[in-house]
Amino acid sequence: MRLLFLLLLLAGAASAAPLVPAPTADSARLRRHLRYLMSTPAPRNHQHVVVLDSVARYLGRELRRSGGRVSEQPYEVNGQTYRNVIAAFGPETGPRIVVGAHYDVCGEQPGADDNGTGVAALLELARLLGQQTGLKQRIELVAYTLEEPPYFRTRHMGSYVHAKSLHDQGAEVRGMVVLEMLGYYDERRGSQHYPFGPLKLIYGTRGNYVTAVRKFGRGRFSRPFARHYKRAAALPVRRFQAPAWLPGIDFSDHLNYWKFGYSALMLTDTSFYRNRNYHHAADTLEKLDLHRLALATDAVLAALLRV
Repeated sequence: MRLLFLLLLLAGAASAAPLVPAPTADSARLRRHLRYLMSTPAPRNHQHVVVLDSVARYLGRELRRSGGRVSEQPYEVNGQTYRNVIAAFGPETGPRIVVGAHYDVCGEQPGADDNGTGVAALLELARLLGQQTGLKQRIELVAYTLEEPPYFRTRHMGSYVHAKSLHDQGAEVRGMVVLEMLGYYDERRGSQHYPFGPLKLIYGTRGNYVTAVRKFGRGRFSRPFARHYKRAAALPVRRFQAPAWLPGIDFSDHLNYWKFGYSALMLTDTSFYRNRNYHHAADTLEKLDLHRLALATDAVLAALLRV
């Protein structure tokens, strides 16, 4: 009974009829952004600063074209300058919601799902936000650098730099959402794995859903956002809540917002628990499902407008 109770607590999901938000994300635009990210002359890793700078410029142009108020957040690591790219929508002042995705990759690999899909979704979300009128709160989209090793879990992560800057400014932050790998789906039985085996009894073994991941506590924003996301999504969504020590629950930029006391969650296709191309050269565009990536993006917009 105790194990069953724990599993039900971790699941934290209630069924609800999905709503299809409008306007909808454009899978052709998502593909164009991914093709650009895959076409850089060298991988988007910390060793190729010129490449990262060119990607930052591309992101800035696209975010500005969508109507965002764009700025850069440069900082220095080992004598090199790296930069976050930030676009604000809605009111100039007041409480804000942060939505972020990292644009660097791990090592010498193309990083289509990790995290090209998160970045493409961020850019398409910007376009959709730019079509909204009368946004009631400031929404800050942030493309982070240096999420990947060797800087993961260090103060050199772009998300740490951004979260700390908000804390130091005394900014009022309602919450944060990270878009981390949202394009890989697999309908085959046994395609989905878990850090804790019995979870398959609740979530199933087909890797065909998006997971909204949050930790116990600090749910003032993350809990209602996950609920709205699930209700709005036109694809399966699993809400997952667990202790912060469970492997994988903090494997992205949201961990740095937790450090400063902000309510934050991750939207993901579950990374290496499903996509065996993770951190390998096989993480390429043709393996992704851009239709479902578009649906996942639509639900982000819908949840932001409702939360």
